[in-house]
Amino acid sequence: MDAVVKPLLSRPETAEKPVERPSREEAEAAVRVLLRWAGDNPDREGLKETPRRVVKAYEEFFRGYQEDAGESLARIFEEVEGYDDLVLVRDIPFVSHCEHHIVPFVGKAHIAYYPTGGVVGLSKLARLVDTYAKRLQTQEAMTAQIATAIDQHLAPRGVAVLVEAEHMCMSMRGVLKQGSSTVTVQFSGVFRDEPAEQVHFYTLLRGGR
Repeated sequence: MDAVVKPLLSRPETAEKPVERPSREEAEAAVRVLLRWAGDNPDREGLKETPRRVVKAYEEFFRGYQEDAGESLARIFEEVEGYDDLVLVRDIPFVSHCEHHIVPFVGKAHIAYYPTGGVVGLSKLARLVDTYAKRLQTQEAMTAQIATAIDQHLAPRGVAVLVEAEHMCMSMRGVLKQGSSTVTVQFSGVFRDEPAEQVHFYTLLRGGR
């Protein structure tokens, strides 16, 4: 009988050693164990289908592991009449999950860059945010990953990424501080080197509010 070969998982764009991906049946069995750990009976009517639903939800929550950030930024539009000034997309909503407690953090990302050889479709920046948000994350890492991907694939003169989010691991457990928000920022190129460009970025973010 041939051995069953299971697919390997690794965090994309890293050199981490891949891990063996369990089967769907194994994943559902793990959910049953957690339900029992919580103190409930996974065989009662309301919970019988919960393991299946949780595994299906995880496929959606963490689909970013199956996505390549470079694909979102692969197509560049060069016919922009020589435009090379700042491009800003603000208020990109996202939902991610904290890698420490696997509970959500919810917020918005704001992205600006100075193009060199062309621009990327605006919706692609939103897709880029989702690619990284749909993984187990820290907000700091996600902010850096978004900025790094734009730097690597678009080679702009500068990138600015600001992420603001509320973390459920602070509001629904632990210190129980509802409404607190966390802000992370990553600058590169002219945004990092020229303070006036940072002021420009923050001014545009506040504009119209």
